[in-house]
Amino acid sequence: MSRNQWYSNQSQVFWTCKALLDGRTISHKTEIREVRGWRLGAIVHRLKSEYGWPILTEYRGPENVAYYSMKPGFDRAALRFPRSARSLNDGEAA
Repeated sequence: MSRNQWYSNQSQVFWTCKALLDGRTISHKTEIREVRGWRLGAIVHRLKSEYGWPILTEYRGPENVAYYSMKPGFDRAALRFPRSARSLNDGEAA
């Protein structure tokens, strides 16, 4: 698989970006329920490492479930967007 491809369905990438930009706190369970995805951790890792998104991770409960949210006060205009979520750059929810 080339370095430029995501390891999950592009709709999952779009969903993750939109949920975070909407101010939601999301977990793997949320992703499974809403888009039947299984790669939230990988998507978040890629958004943070390759696109520089200021995503916070909070581990909750005895099982240390990861919950993801955007850092308060982030600059949306400074974000770089993956191809499948570029429509969100204009504030659109395509």
